[in-house]
Amino acid sequence: MTVLPSVLGLLGVVVLTFGTFVAVASEFSLTALERSQVDAHVAEAGDARARTVQQAHRNLSFQLSASQLLITITTLVTGYIAEPAIASLFRPALDAAGLPEGVAAATATVLSLLVATTLSMVFGELVPKNLAIANPLRTARNVVWLQNGFARTFGWLIGALNSAANAIVRRLGVEPAEELRSARSPRELSSLVRSSAQSGTIDPGTATLLDRSLRFTDRVAEDLMTPRVRVASLDADDTLDDMLALARRTGFSRFPVHDGDPDTVLGVVHVKQAFGGPGRDTPLRELVQEVPTVPGSLDGDALLTALRGSGLQMAVVVDEYGGVAGIVTLEDLIEEIVGDVHDEHDGAERARVQGLGDGGWLVSGLLRADEVAEATGFDMPDGPYETLAGLVLARLGRLPDVGDDLVVDGRRLTVTRRDRNRVAELRMHPARQEAHHG
Repeated sequence: MTVLPSVLGLLGVVVLTFGTFVAVASEFSLTALERSQVDAHVAEAGDARARTVQQAHRNLSFQLSASQLLITITTLVTGYIAEPAIASLFRPALDAAGLPEGVAAATATVLSLLVATTLSMVFGELVPKNLAIANPLRTARNVVWLQNGFARTFGWLIGALNSAANAIVRRLGVEPAEELRSARSPRELSSLVRSSAQSGTIDPGTATLLDRSLRFTDRVAEDLMTPRVRVASLDADDTLDDMLALARRTGFSRFPVHDGDPDTVLGVVHVKQAFGGPGRDTPLRELVQEVPTVPGSLDGDALLTALRGSGLQMAVVVDEYGGVAGIVTLEDLIEEIVGDVHDEHDGAERARVQGLGDGGWLVSGLLRADEVAEATGFDMPDGPYETLAGLVLARLGRLPDVGDDLVVDGRRLTVTRRDRNRVAELRMHPARQEAHHG
């Protein structure tokens, strides 16, 4: 008769440990699943278990509360019944060893708690956790329907506890969510695209286009513009003849017009205004067309909308001090996504990146850090600069001369061309290779 209570206690421990197993497996599998994955499984399988998983996933907050309540109940009850059930198995051996009554009872209690805790942790928590992480959909199908029965039975208690927790969360200034956010950030999607390209799932050209499109959302007008030092502009008192002469010299068709000060841009003129219209000696201030003025911090999506709504598809970019930082065109935005777009006027311009036969690169000083990394594999160190030229200026602490060079993170950068005070072009080589040739 003394054996029966111990057997029943052990069976109770097994059942309670299984209850913990179900709760932990449900918790981890539901949080590991994406909504799209769950919906696709319902469309494919269409059985009752698939629909139960879908319903539970859409009421995730409630289901996680049910898991926590079930884990708490089964763990507490396991500790309560495991001690006498398992201790009774150790007592005969301890008594036979000649231990005093009090010592034998204490030792049996400690051993029983140790065994019960170990079994509950391994089989009730660690095993289901690893199963759920390894195969969340299959695990959810096998256990969520069981927990869902518990959740329905004790829904009133779970709802009350969940409401109390949500009230506290709202007091902290956070709005509770019933299900996990399934959307991916642009950075995460870019990582997935690159991984797919490396594994051969996506064509490299398509992957590059997708990656550029996703990164475009992180760009602002200051990143996309043509800096003022590279902009060919005209004075408001210049004439149509002056504009045509500048157009022949530069190959451009649109020009900002300022009123004696490059920071006072009145608008833009287009070469087509010189044909079939007023005389060639007409001042440009009479022909200037207004264009949007945008802050340098405007994001790429909003900038694209602004340019599409502008007839000349151009905007003036101003910095935080109100000065003109540059101009940005629709072509600039397109090139950010699809790469350089060349027309009949681009042939005389130097390419922004040219590979050299000895493994080096000839690069524009205006390249941003991400463009340098994409073209050459060189990751510019962080600092108070945006371009490769800015890195050189920051490291040298002065305006460099042609021929000046420096080594940065294993790359030797040599200034090969300046445009007034601007570092226009640099040669980049691995520093070790330079040392070898020297």
